[in-house]
Amino acid sequence: MEHESDFLVIGSGVAGLLFALKVADHGSVTIVTKKNISESNTAYAQGGIASVIAQTDSFDAHVQDTLASGDGICNKRVVEMVVRGAPERIQELIDLGVQFNRKRGNSKDLAGLDLDLCREGGHSHNRIVHADDLTGRAVEEALVDRVMSHKQITLFENNIAIDLLTRSTRLQRGMIVTTHEDYCYGAYVLDRNTNEINTFCAKTIVLATGGAGKVYMYTSNPDIATGDGIAMAYRTGATVANMEFVQFHPTCLYHPDAKNFLISEAVRGDGAILINTDGKPFMENYSPLKDLACRDVVARAIDAELKKRGDEFVFLDITHKNADFIKTRFPNLYEKCLNFGIDMTADPIPVVPAAHYMCGGVATDINGRTNIQRLFAIGETACTGLHGANRLASNSLLEALVYANNAAIQAIKDHQNVEFETSPQLPPWDDLGAIDSDEVIMVTHSWNAIRRMMWNYVGIVRSDKRLERATRRVEMIRDEINEYYWDFKITPDLIELRNITTVAELIIRCARHRKESRGLHYNIAYPEKDDRKWNKDTVLRRPFVG
Repeated sequence: MEHESDFLVIGSGVAGLLFALKVADHGSVTIVTKKNISESNTAYAQGGIASVIAQTDSFDAHVQDTLASGDGICNKRVVEMVVRGAPERIQELIDLGVQFNRKRGNSKDLAGLDLDLCREGGHSHNRIVHADDLTGRAVEEALVDRVMSHKQITLFENNIAIDLLTRSTRLQRGMIVTTHEDYCYGAYVLDRNTNEINTFCAKTIVLATGGAGKVYMYTSNPDIATGDGIAMAYRTGATVANMEFVQFHPTCLYHPDAKNFLISEAVRGDGAILINTDGKPFMENYSPLKDLACRDVVARAIDAELKKRGDEFVFLDITHKNADFIKTRFPNLYEKCLNFGIDMTADPIPVVPAAHYMCGGVATDINGRTNIQRLFAIGETACTGLHGANRLASNSLLEALVYANNAAIQAIKDHQNVEFETSPQLPPWDDLGAIDSDEVIMVTHSWNAIRRMMWNYVGIVRSDKRLERATRRVEMIRDEINEYYWDFKITPDLIELRNITTVAELIIRCARHRKESRGLHYNIAYPEKDDRKWNKDTVLRRPFVG
């Protein structure tokens, strides 16, 4: 079956939903999302959104904090654009009904608001706008309500995109083949409810599929974060960049029954201290900023402490703060920890680092356009130049909001000013000869092998030898999957396995290319930063297959 619309959005996080709302009055919109509409990385974002609002703060200070965190790789023009666009985007969310925390009293800030602002690692001022400690969920819920009631938006839940379609798409064993600088017209999509593969066509296609944390064994991300958009775009011929810069969040809850539960950086921002299992603080040994150092510094410090002491975790201690303050400031964290038998007002919280955020992704311009005509990428799927070698805390939701706005303006302009050619006759999905597979163990084994290999060899600390081993293993798994992929009928698990394998290979290739240590990429063979040779992006593009 073929579905047509003016705009096709793949993904349902804050970036995709906001884009959909902004273009819906200018054409029909289709949203395809692999689970339900509310299941996204956005919904798990606890901390907040960085924005210059306080009278004591400034755009220049936020820009400098972002550049410092990005360790020389940020695009300054992009940073300034995003930072200056923040207050307007915050006001837009308030107008959409997001209930951010307010200060007590009648004091006003630069925006004429009374928002309660907190501080996180790497920030020089209090500038994090938040909704308790569930900011992402509050934003997601407000956007979902608007999307569900808009008559121009059609939602396809439980539909997982397989590959993008271009003018020159043809099916060839092992991959979908396209030419570079092509035009994107849509995507093949598997309906998980019926197991049918349908074709979705549109004048504008937007990838907003989120991150790729599930490439690693330990992650703060939900199960959906398998790098689908990055993998599909790369296979289509889109440029990807800076995939070596994977951010590991320093503080995920360490508990046998806890899965993907993040302890927000805001806890350290409000005074929590990292201590070892002997109860001694250790961050002063790694950074003058101590517990408020940037995430890459803190994650490596914890990793070093664990290896040095042979421990499995460290503690995050905020018990010196008033108990009522903790319960009020972090209601969700408090209740969640209690469920695991931890009273954070009296007990330090056991934590470990975990894969959290992909700073690299599909390379875009300042309006979210890729090098493939009609194809946009926004949110964590994209590499815009904002984050550089290390994302500054709470700049992720901000980037998603600003780029959803920019992409929407550009897409609307394209529709008004450009005469779009009619979509060509696109080939229907052909699974002739493919059979149902009973080799589920192959998918499970390969999935676990990739995630464990990435954690052990391409994690917080890397080496040339580890990266070489990772290369051999991922190439072997990739070849097995390509052979298996076209012999058997497509399943959601196989799609995701193929995608995490592609993303893993991209991360390894970028990491092997960068012969220095910078930001989130630390190689023990090259422990120093080298601005003479490596003060630049790492760019990859799939070789053209004719």
